[in-house]
Amino acid sequence: MKRFLLQLFYIWKQKLKIYFIAGWIGAGMGIFLLAPSYDYISSRERNADPLSSIEFVLSQFKEVMTGQINQNNLILFYAEIGAILGLLSLGFYQILHKRLVDLDALKAELEKDLPTIIRQGEGPLLEFKSSLRWDIQEQRVNKTLEGVIMKTLAGFFNSPVGGTLLIGVADNGEILGLESDFQTLKKPDQDGFEQTLMTAISTNLGADLCPLIHVLFHKLAEHDVCRVIVSPSHRPVFLTQSNTPKFFVRTGGGTRDLNIQEALDYVTSRWKKTK
Repeated sequence: MKRFLLQLFYIWKQKLKIYFIAGWIGAGMGIFLLAPSYDYISSRERNADPLSSIEFVLSQFKEVMTGQINQNNLILFYAEIGAILGLLSLGFYQILHKRLVDLDALKAELEKDLPTIIRQGEGPLLEFKSSLRWDIQEQRVNKTLEGVIMKTLAGFFNSPVGGTLLIGVADNGEILGLESDFQTLKKPDQDGFEQTLMTAISTNLGADLCPLIHVLFHKLAEHDVCRVIVSPSHRPVFLTQSNTPKFFVRTGGGTRDLNIQEALDYVTSRWKKTK
């Protein structure tokens, strides 16, 4: 616990350092860019200064560095404006950078060859499920199978990197297809399957998570296979089973639920570091 707190303190210390540096860079831009620009434009409008723009900026820089600043100069105001702009720029960069990282991860996943990753077998980032709701062994609709799918998706959502679920593929990698699942739907096709899957996610895990799901269909060995790419969630995801909320995570090639203490530790570690 002590080591965790020290790591957390180190992370916040580094973040504060970055914000401090961004503020100082912004203040410098305010002093050496915004202030001279305004003063130069103002002097040119009054025709009060024959200096070129470069000479004017150099003279302003010299005044700042030597402390010879006119009392009427709003240098502190420009420093404050620059610091605010620097901090805002850092905030926007963090948002855009995270979005770009997510898009790059999705692009990398989409570029993977499906037969190749199936041959690699299940792992922390990949899971196979035979069907969404059709019980192959009992040859009937089994709604509990949807719960198994939701459990896997919850584990991927709670992972810091997400994962991929293939529906229509047996544990050993055999291509089974979705034809039996299709026949159980009001709309027996890919669209009906996707609607059923997204409805289950919205109902059991949360509608706000649907944008983090990307559903694709592939034709393998003359069978339809559903590829569900899951991006990591911005919040902890719980799945209610037998009226009890459970917290699932990926461990190795499977998904397991954590006890209360394990879940608290995981949530603290997983989401505190990403804020």
